[in-house]
Amino acid sequence: MAGKILRCQSCIFIRLKIFLSVLGLFAIRFSFSQDTSNVAIRHFPLEELKGFSQTFYYSSGQEDRTRGIAKFMENAGQYFLQQVAFNPRVTLYILAPQDWKTFAAAPLKNVYGFPHNIDRTRLAIAAEDNDFWKSFLPPIDSIPPAIAVQVKKAYGKDDGSYSMMPFFDLLALHEMGHSYTLQAGLKMHRYWMGELFVNIMLHTYIAEKQPGLLPALEVFPAMVVGAGTADYRFNSLQDFERLYSTLGMGAKNYGWYQCKFHSAAKEIYNAGGKDVMVKLWNALKIHQEEMTDQEFAEMLNREVHPSVANVYWKWN
Repeated sequence: MAGKILRCQSCIFIRLKIFLSVLGLFAIRFSFSQDTSNVAIRHFPLEELKGFSQTFYYSSGQEDRTRGIAKFMENAGQYFLQQVAFNPRVTLYILAPQDWKTFAAAPLKNVYGFPHNIDRTRLAIAAEDNDFWKSFLPPIDSIPPAIAVQVKKAYGKDDGSYSMMPFFDLLALHEMGHSYTLQAGLKMHRYWMGELFVNIMLHTYIAEKQPGLLPALEVFPAMVVGAGTADYRFNSLQDFERLYSTLGMGAKNYGWYQCKFHSAAKEIYNAGGKDVMVKLWNALKIHQEEMTDQEFAEMLNREVHPSVANVYWKWN
């Protein structure tokens, strides 16, 4: 039903195409490996927020915003420490527009608002609402009523306006998940597992500890997956593996894959609960050997949960 509604609402579809194209920038993550930590900055413009286990730097005037983000990330870190007995070392930059270009990764210096890994230890997060986020929402009166209800719940503000800030703030935890897997030495085996795993981490934490944020996490992926695959040339996991390292499927098509992984993470959590994340962590920590696709899926089915193996077995 959602797909039918989306196809008949051209304005929404156009904005979803924009969303998917920008979401494809996630694929640039693996090109952010350059170490700019030693680049000389004539005047370091940020302040440091003390009292947290991770390092937080913020633009002038953004202490309250930074404290809110720091509490969210700190709580998530404490939860994951209890679950997997590991905590990566991460530095987060909460940046106003005037500081974004100084600290953001090179491909995203002109895209204020896009949360991303600068490298395996550093994250950039926007301190302010921005046109980039606002561009994803059409006028509320142009959205079919059933979808409008979800949008209001996920992105509505007390003053009657709307903001995508809740969605993009959650993606910072997705990106931090990659710091976990990289620093803990997990072997992802497949590119699709690398992306699926951090979405499982994100969904598990939100569902367990802050379920009120689930609508912000779920609305866009559900809309995109519900629209079907007619507009995407590539939709198999084999295509994803083959094209991931070069973004050969294109930014829009890559965005569809990310939404599919978000939806899969939700289904996995609903099927197996919080224990699935821990079992998957342990399995990826232990199994460093090479495996065929079938062997990998059988291991996931046997040692983790059938719902995880089904991402491979029942993808299409």
